[in-house]
Amino acid sequence: MARVRPLSGFPEWTPSERVVEAAVLDSLRETFRLHGFAEIETRAVEPLARLAGDSEASKEIYTLGRLGAEADAEAKVGLHFDLTVPFARYVEEFQHALAFPFKRFQIQKVWRGERPQEGRYREFYQADIDVVGRDGLPAHLEVEVAVVMARALSALPLPGATMRVNDRRLVEGFYRGVGITDVAGALRSVDKLDKIGPDG
Repeated sequence: MARVRPLSGFPEWTPSERVVEAAVLDSLRETFRLHGFAEIETRAVEPLARLAGDSEASKEIYTLGRLGAEADAEAKVGLHFDLTVPFARYVEEFQHALAFPFKRFQIQKVWRGERPQEGRYREFYQADIDVVGRDGLPAHLEVEVAVVMARALSALPLPGATMRVNDRRLVEGFYRGVGITDVAGALRSVDKLDKIGPDG
């Protein structure tokens, strides 16, 4: 009988490990609900054109199709690699049924087609909270998101965490001030700094 090998990057837990995972997810849900965030769940797939957009993320998308089915450009879908794109589509699709500002949380599996490294997986849970407004948001709601995140983490049996808050507008202003014209490219490079190093 052939030996079964684990599939790299797709974790499966023992019952005792699953108990721990479920306790973490339950703790996050409780904190988010206590602060008035409504739970949603979106479908696992989105049209490829919407998922990929014009970002480099297209390299990470797992596509989905039936064996033997002819490729149909409009029917091509992929598993979501984060919850941002599905949430944006959800708000657009269900805006008639939502009360704004809409406070949502979502804890759902996502899939990324990257090479697994220590502590990183191809399939994992992502927990998001967001507040969406129609014509703008009061500043206190952005602060509330940071506070809720801090409370959610402090409720878990983890070492202390440090939260750093940033505003992209400040960074963009700084880049323009020092003469950088490709602001989006500079932001991508800085985001990858830990991976590529200063020389990269």
